Amino acid sequence: MNSLSFGSLARRPEAGSIVSLLLVVAFFVIFGGVQIDRFLGAASWVNLAANLGIVALPVGLLMIAGELDISIGAMIPAGSMSVAIVSGYYGLPIELGIAVALGLGVIVGLINGLLTIKTSVPSLIITLGSLVAMQGLVLAGSVLLTGSAGVALKAPEWAKFLFGHFFGGSYQVLILWWLALTAIYVFFIHFSRFGNWIFAMGGDKDSARNAGIPTDRMTILLFVLSSTSASFVGMCGAILFNSAQVSGGMNYIFNTIVSVVVGGVLLTGGFGSIVGIFFGAITFAVVTQGIYFTDIDRNWSSLIIGVMLLLAVLMNNSFRQFALNYAPRKKK
Repeated sequence: MNSLSFGSLARRPEAGSIVSLLLVVAFFVIFGGVQIDRFLGAASWVNLAANLGIVALPVGLLMIAGELDISIGAMIPAGSMSVAIVSGYYGLPIELGIAVALGLGVIVGLINGLLTIKTSVPSLIITLGSLVAMQGLVLAGSVLLTGSAGVALKAPEWAKFLFGHFFGGSYQVLILWWLALTAIYVFFIHFSRFGNWIFAMGGDKDSARNAGIPTDRMTILLFVLSSTSASFVGMCGAILFNSAQVSGGMNYIFNTIVSVVVGGVLLTGGFGSIVGIFFGAITFAVVTQGIYFTDIDRNWSSLIIGVMLLLAVLMNNSFRQFALNYAPRKKK
């Protein structure tokens, strides 16, 4: 029964993010006049959470392992432009366009991972370089190949069904991908040795390497997952909206990191959970979209969103510290 005590449950990495989400929803209901049934059924925040969550999951794992990838900001438009140029502008099979988009993510992830393990340069700086380089490559490549910064795409029905259609009225199919990927990550991270390896890397990479953990291969794998996931989201967006633009994606850098931190992942690494990242993405989406369901003056939206996100992060940290210091009374 001790495993179900308040202290043990509160020490879970996702505990703070769940509490933050409940308090955010309560704030909108009590002070914003939100109708809870209308809000919970809205597609806007669910779609945002799905797009953000797919990228946040591998980025969160990288942060748990003590690394960081901000090149995702360029990989989202890179993925969308790749499939649009190959299959939209040149009319090649959509299968080839999808392969090029995902393959580009694998290549950039490999480069980021190899540079991280082969040099002493922090991954933040390495991925910053990748971010700028990919931005330039996408823009220059699009203008060179198509003469435009935007490309139309007409995907076949099977591709629309798998990657880019709305179900239930206005829910993106990417939501189902997000749920499926979350389940897969939960299994591998929390019920297999790979998860233990990642947490060990975040705690002390040298000790993990000395213990026989393939830290280099795991680092490369995590960077590949991060870049490919971002490229996948961009590709799905191009198929869904029948077009791609070289702009966009930069907001994902800030949004993803905030979602991961709200989800209970420490910036120093070694602590976090997939469930926490999942709820962190939901919390961020609810905060940013919930304001538009309230009676609050829209001129205050940015201030309220910023304050609520800051409070969610601080609350998560305070809740974790309280849980760590919590000691139940012994029965007499």
